[in-house]
Amino acid sequence: MIAPAHLRLGVNIDHVATIRNARGVGYPDPVRAGLQAERAGADGITAHLREDRRHITDDDIARLTAALTVPLNFEMAATDEMLGIALRHRPHAACIVPEKREERTTEGGLDAAGQIDRLAPLVTALRDAGIRVSLFIEPDARQIDAALRLGAPVVELHTGLYAELSGDAQATELRRLADAAALAAKNGIEVHAGHGLTFDNVAAIAAIPQLAELNIGHFLIGEALFTGLDASIHRMRALMDAAR
Repeated sequence: MIAPAHLRLGVNIDHVATIRNARGVGYPDPVRAGLQAERAGADGITAHLREDRRHITDDDIARLTAALTVPLNFEMAATDEMLGIALRHRPHAACIVPEKREERTTEGGLDAAGQIDRLAPLVTALRDAGIRVSLFIEPDARQIDAALRLGAPVVELHTGLYAELSGDAQATELRRLADAAALAAKNGIEVHAGHGLTFDNVAAIAAIPQLAELNIGHFLIGEALFTGLDASIHRMRALMDAAR
């Protein structure tokens, strides 16, 4: 499976909600940010409803589902509570991610290979509801094999380690990501990537030909404080397009 020339950009709006929740008021509104990102050229909007509701809330998911005209990618832990919420709102896609209460942000990929029995009924229920299932995994052959066994049509490769490294170590991790993308695509899985991507490091990831979508949030929201959300999305879009 070779991805189309247009590399989709999903914009994660979680940290608009983080700023809102710092004051316990209704502003800034992540739904407004999602709609602005959509107008600025985002191909989709990503929102992670965490167990502790530290940023996105249940009401945000309901309002995003009603308001957006681009696909909503609902990031969720592999819990019965989150499955029930996904089935109630029926987003375009559900990306199953690992989640630890004490972490600041997602620290790595889901161990799909070690959780086949737990994940299988969730993947089946989501697929039966017409929700496109994605697994957020490390660029590792075992995890891609697990995605195949689970029947997940999409994997999202964790780029966090790549983003933290530099020099030869980063080049090695980039090769690992490229090899994983090629393996997944060869087996008919659509490949996405995300976490820690910035203006400075996105080009090499965007150039991986099998990738169909990048999901980027924290950096774009942070950059928007200085340049505005439209400008941050436009520049990221331009860098992604130039890499293709």
